[in-house]
Amino acid sequence: MSQFANLPKVELHLHLEGGAPPEFIRELAEEKGMSLYGVFDDEGNYKWHDFTSFLDTYHHACSVLTGPEEFRRLTEAVLARSASHGVIYTELFISPDICGGGDQAKWQDYLDAICEGCANAGQTHGIEARLTGTAIRNLGPEAAVNAARLIAVSANHWLTGFGMGGDERSGDIADFAPAFAIAEDGGMGLTCHAGELVGAASVEQTINALNVQRIGHGVRSIENPDLVKRLADENIILEVNPGSNVSLSVVPCWKDHPIQALREAGVMVTVSTDDPPFFHTDMTREYDMLAQTFGWTEEDFVEVNEVAIQAAFCDDETKARLTERL
Repeated sequence: MSQFANLPKVELHLHLEGGAPPEFIRELAEEKGMSLYGVFDDEGNYKWHDFTSFLDTYHHACSVLTGPEEFRRLTEAVLARSASHGVIYTELFISPDICGGGDQAKWQDYLDAICEGCANAGQTHGIEARLTGTAIRNLGPEAAVNAARLIAVSANHWLTGFGMGGDERSGDIADFAPAFAIAEDGGMGLTCHAGELVGAASVEQTINALNVQRIGHGVRSIENPDLVKRLADENIILEVNPGSNVSLSVVPCWKDHPIQALREAGVMVTVSTDDPPFFHTDMTREYDMLAQTFGWTEEDFVEVNEVAIQAAFCDDETKARLTERL
């Protein structure tokens, strides 16, 4: 058993659908009589070989998630899996474009179900959760504005953040500024995916255009020393997903991952799993690999978790409670 398995952990970058355990998806498909041919390999894991096939498998697996009740069950399953690896707090990405197709009434039904799942998991497993509503970049700026409006008016104890995922190569990031302004006016914490598939310029443009406190991924920032210094100087937190980056060939291998160099340069980094079952990872494995590759100790992980708590989109009382649990 890993020495880090029971170490309290804080995760800021986890896609709800991407966290679906394969056995959960198979069981749901069997209940519905749906075929998921090609989704799983012979060992029962998600099957893919490059970024395009990853997306195909991801969307095919998600096809069984057809209503709010499935998302409640999914939320409980994902949070139970996280808690089993010592996660005491996590933030889940959810999207009104996926949950309800951008319709306000349907979105509210999905959101209520997901919040119920968060509450149930908290009572059963002691894990605290918050939700970051996301726009999908490749759907365009107008869809992002609609998503931001739905998310801002739905903000509650659970739904506290706004961000954007999707294809980082799609559109001009400045065109999405109105969506982020709506969310910011609604009191949401702000984050945005950047610097994963696209280089350092993507991170710089995102910081210039959007008033984000955090960047999802951001590891390509290492390509620009001036940008690295800016991230450190302006205390912009990176939600780093090392296992995901290796699996998707953002970096060739663990020893070439820039998380250590970024941290040594004064950038505040956190550790997350992104879409863990798709990348054959979990928070325990991330910690094990960071320890093996860069010599991180329990003190390093506590420090990274303290950064994550301060960057979390939750209230000060919750942050104080999490700090005590560390």
